[in-house]
Amino acid sequence: MIVGSIAGIGAGLAAIGAGIGIGSIGGKAMEGMARQPEAASKIQTAMLIAAAFVEAVALFAVVVAFLGTGQVN
Repeated sequence: MIVGSIAGIGAGLAAIGAGIGIGSIGGKAMEGMARQPEAASKIQTAMLIAAAFVEAVALFAVVVAFLGTGQVN
């Protein structure tokens, strides 16, 4: 029972970290587009790729948190 709650805490921390990371990426991209509107398409493409990588790492962390407990069948 305690192991399952530890996995839940790990999954929650991974989700919080991903949210902070994606928020930071989006905020900095908006600042960059405001400063250089002509580079908006390049900035937006890089932002989406970076956000996808952050989300993939967060998903990997959630899977590892649950696999490490042996709770996933």
